[in-house]
Amino acid sequence: MAGRTNAQIAEALATLAGIMARDHQPGREDEARLERFMKHKPPTFTEDTTRRVL
Repeated sequence: MAGRTNAQIAEALATLAGIMARDHQPGREDEARLERFMKHKPPTFTEDTTRRVL
C-alpha cells in the first residue's frame, strides 16, 4: 500500500510541477500589471498640466 501512496504522491507532484512550469513566464508579470493599470485609463500628463501644478 505504501508503494501505491508514493506513486500517487509522485504523480501529483509531477502534475503540479508541470502546471507551475507552464504558467511561469519571466517578465510577463510586469507586463500584466501594466495592462491592468492601463485598463483604468490613468491620467495623461502633458506639459500644460504640469505647468498648472507647479
